[in-house]
Amino acid sequence: MAERHRIHPAVDVEALLPSSSHASSKPLQTQAAEKTDRLPPPPPPPKKRRSCCCRCLCWTVLTVVILVVIIGAIVGILYLAFDPKLPKYSVDRLAISNFTVDDNMTVSATFNLTVTTKNPNKKIGIYYRGGSHLSAWYTNTSLCTGTFPVFYQGHKNTTVLNLLLSGETQLGSGLLQELQQQQQTGTIPLVFRGNVPVKVKLGSLKLPKVTFKVKCDIIVNSLSSSNTISLKSSSCKFRLKL
Repeated sequence: MAERHRIHPAVDVEALLPSSSHASSKPLQTQAAEKTDRLPPPPPPPKKRRSCCCRCLCWTVLTVVILVVIIGAIVGILYLAFDPKLPKYSVDRLAISNFTVDDNMTVSATFNLTVTTKNPNKKIGIYYRGGSHLSAWYTNTSLCTGTFPVFYQGHKNTTVLNLLLSGETQLGSGLLQELQQQQQTGTIPLVFRGNVPVKVKLGSLKLPKVTFKVKCDIIVNSLSSSNTISLKSSSCKFRLKL
């Protein structure tokens, strides 16, 4: 008898493959996305210090504004209480006891200056301190120097001062020739400068020392000690240096 052939049932080979083969058959993009989902979240970014700096700047600006307001209020109260006015100065007379020029064009000068100082304030006194400096100038050349006296000028006070200035300086030939020409015309410009340390007294309160800077422009008819000196014009300017 012929041998019978056994017929085996059909086997699904793909069904017998492990499940991992199905996972590997997924698209690469899907696998990358799944790996990304499993990664831990990134750490939070470090806090910026910008907000802290802004707060510090705001507090600084606010403090400065408050100080300015307080100082302004104090100054306003003092101004209303004392009604401050600037002192006034004037050159009233100039006497020349010596003005000579030697062969080396060296000028020796001695000036006697009469100055009037006025304190127009009702509640403010002025202490004129030591360390002052006065000078008389012809163009840009200092002829002689002196000092301002030390004294106290009270309220609504007018004081007449006699100031002595002396010194030597050398003039150039051109400047000396110009001075001789002005001597003949009777119009000689001079400048008197003064730097005077003072302390201002408000009521019973003394303020820190400041410097009065005074500049007086005058025109005289002569610089000869043998002539009578007359003032053709006189004008003084004042400013305060802290």
